[in-house]
Amino acid sequence: MSEQYSGKVEVEMAAFDIRKGRLHVRLTNYGATIMAIYAPDRSGRLASVVAGFSEPKEYLSDHPYFGCVVGRFTNRISNGRVVIDEKTVQLTCNEGNKQLHGGFEGFNRKMWTVADSGIDFMSFTYRSADGEEGYPGNLDVTVRYSLLNDQQLRIDFSAVTDQATVVGLTNHTYFNLSGFDSPTIYDHELAINAESYTVKNKENTASGEIRSVRGGALDFSLAKKIGRDISQLKDDLGYDHNYVLKENGGLAATLYDPLSGRLLNVYTDQPGLQVYSANWFDGSLSGVQHKPYVQHGAVALETQALPDSPNHPSFPSVVLRPGEIYKRFTIFEFRTK
Repeated sequence: MSEQYSGKVEVEMAAFDIRKGRLHVRLTNYGATIMAIYAPDRSGRLASVVAGFSEPKEYLSDHPYFGCVVGRFTNRISNGRVVIDEKTVQLTCNEGNKQLHGGFEGFNRKMWTVADSGIDFMSFTYRSADGEEGYPGNLDVTVRYSLLNDQQLRIDFSAVTDQATVVGLTNHTYFNLSGFDSPTIYDHELAINAESYTVKNKENTASGEIRSVRGGALDFSLAKKIGRDISQLKDDLGYDHNYVLKENGGLAATLYDPLSGRLLNVYTDQPGLQVYSANWFDGSLSGVQHKPYVQHGAVALETQALPDSPNHPSFPSVVLRPGEIYKRFTIFEFRTK
């Protein structure tokens, strides 16, 4: 459906469309999720360049966070514990002894309210109750999707709280700029505006060390094909690493598909970028393209806080206090060459 809403309206699970020029984005209020992004290739042909289902109800099943908003905190928190004002807070642990992407029922599994919308924008809101997945404070979150022109999709995240808490939000969209005409992203060329990354320990959480990417498989300081060095990352089955971005508010990454000519620029004021090459896709799921999503069939470029930030004082703080406003943005810009 493509109805437009004015004012705050409670709705059932539904799909909504926003458009500007030839750029067309389909959303659902379940998980404040991007279902599809239709962008033209160099010949003008439209295709959805993201992994996502055709119907909102399909998101009720298990899936690897296709296009959803992740929170309260993205990535992994070691031992499911955070310290806020010298008080230890125990969160739920949904991945062994860690919390991943907000817990068992994170923001991706919540029904969001349509707060406002127009032809080229839509805002969703959600109240995360005090104690949800262990987090303190009632957190009121707004996510706004807006098409700035016929090339740019902007995502604005904002939140306020009534108790000190931790917040780190992202959108977990997977891209295959060929529209999945190429089953993998090995030939996609990626450049990342980062010279370092956050090292992981044996528990797959951030150790606190920041190390240079220079000269290794993780080095995307100059554009290279994702498939060139991916076989070197056997422990992770591919890329699943967080980069420390050089600029806040600037260009974070560029992804290019030579087959279609589509190019994606990612801009953000977040300090980190998680690059995940769909290492656990196994071909059992398919979506709007009616093609199976296979291992390394897409790449997620998740702009976010540095992983496990609450447990590493040297990382930028993610504590939000009453009276403060959490604000972050990401822009996905689609071009051709």
